[in-house]
Amino acid sequence: MSPLSCRRRGAALAAVLLAGTAVFDAAGWLPVRAYAQSAAPTQTQPGAPAVAAPQVVLPGFGDLVAKVRPAVVTITTTARSGAEMGMSPFPPGSPQDRMFRRYFGGGDDAPARQVRGLGSGFIVDADGYIVTNNHVVKDATEVEVTLDDGRELPARIVGRDPRTDLALLKVDAGVPLPFLNLGDSDRARPGDWVIAVGNPFGLGGTVTAGILSARGRDIHSGPYDDFLQIDAPINRGNSGGPLFALDGTVIGVNTAIFSPSGGSIGIGFAIPSNLVKSVVAQLRQNGHVERGYIGAMTQPVDLTMARALHLAKPEGALVAQVEENSPAARAGLQPGDVVTAVNDQPVRSPRDLARAVADLRPGTEATLTARRNGEDRQLSVRVAALQDRGADEVGGEEEVGGSRGRLGIALATVEEARRAGAEIPPGTEGAVVAGVRPGSPAAEAGLRPGDIITAVGSKRVDSPDAVVSAIRQAARANGGAVALRLLRDGQSLFVAVQQPGSDRSRSGVSPGLSGPIR
Repeated sequence: MSPLSCRRRGAALAAVLLAGTAVFDAAGWLPVRAYAQSAAPTQTQPGAPAVAAPQVVLPGFGDLVAKVRPAVVTITTTARSGAEMGMSPFPPGSPQDRMFRRYFGGGDDAPARQVRGLGSGFIVDADGYIVTNNHVVKDATEVEVTLDDGRELPARIVGRDPRTDLALLKVDAGVPLPFLNLGDSDRARPGDWVIAVGNPFGLGGTVTAGILSARGRDIHSGPYDDFLQIDAPINRGNSGGPLFALDGTVIGVNTAIFSPSGGSIGIGFAIPSNLVKSVVAQLRQNGHVERGYIGAMTQPVDLTMARALHLAKPEGALVAQVEENSPAARAGLQPGDVVTAVNDQPVRSPRDLARAVADLRPGTEATLTARRNGEDRQLSVRVAALQDRGADEVGGEEEVGGSRGRLGIALATVEEARRAGAEIPPGTEGAVVAGVRPGSPAAEAGLRPGDIITAVGSKRVDSPDAVVSAIRQAARANGGAVALRLLRDGQSLFVAVQQPGSDRSRSGVSPGLSGPIR
């Protein structure tokens, strides 16, 4: 091949590579060839040194950071001897709780002395109101805020909300302070740029950038979980700091990370700003948050449960238990109902119902749309005020029941179980699961000896024979899918099972109960 042919092939290859390369600028993705045409290389004389082509400069965040950083603060706390700083917002003993205690502060071995803690926050009002995480200031006897210009000011806690892990502080600077606006987190989309500013590991004023990875994350910290997942690195000390959109508004409060190593691996979580707006407004006005309450326990609906309850889709909040004399009971809500809407707001999961009820002002009337026996019912409920009751979550693994033989369980009467030593509340009717065959649909579903089957669908049962008859009838009507109401450890819940011999796929597990509806 001649030298000229080689040069022509090399030029062609370079053209192909150049055409397939792209760079990013503020207007979007632009082909490199557009840049190459506007910046053609300069001809040089033979023997002259080569001049490097101009470099493409990607857009930076410097202007944005310069604008917002004066309103981001460092929070230093002092706790009483033995108190835990950085209190975990997660259920005690959970994997998230252990990880949080290890990497975000606090622990069971806190020394018997005053403990100093560090966190982040941001100013939301020129008068000196500051948003941070509840776990940053919980148990603090003193709170000090360091402004971006180096001033150190004492702060008082205006209010805290452990259920959302938010807190509101107040400093008196004597002059108006720079502040940030809370944006609309509902407009944030996966893939959008986000920027975090905070105090990781005590390194104040640190800026990190990434994208919004996902929305609506449930990390099992409470019934209101609706976190933004981000890959902008956040670490210990970032807690309470702001998460920015490119327009400079705050779309989240950085709260937690998931990491097996302790450092950021690109999985962080932020509280959405639209939730922050509501909570902060109530904390500023009342010092606490009032939430609606109706008094029901719910669980998700899976595919098998949807078939068993004549639902078009596996959506809604299945009512497992209704508290006596509660607003839900007075409204006529029953176990087995599937709530699909609150007023005009759709309910696709128990979390949707919890958030919708929590947002209702106590004393107001609301309309629940509940699916019962294949028909929609409109129930009017007067919302009560949620009282702090300690634990938010009701434990319990997932269970699915079945009938004798084909489903792999043996049933006994309530009286037989009592004579064998079982503690069963007086007045309980149904059939007690005496045994579960390994490998059976019931075993795959998690049914346990000692569970009490009290209803099949909406039909109450009072004996083993009644259970078997009701299951056969329900299975014929629903393509083998059966919904059972169980009583376990004093808690009532619904589970679903798919009988073998059907062309339906079996559902092994359905998620456990949520906490009381807020």
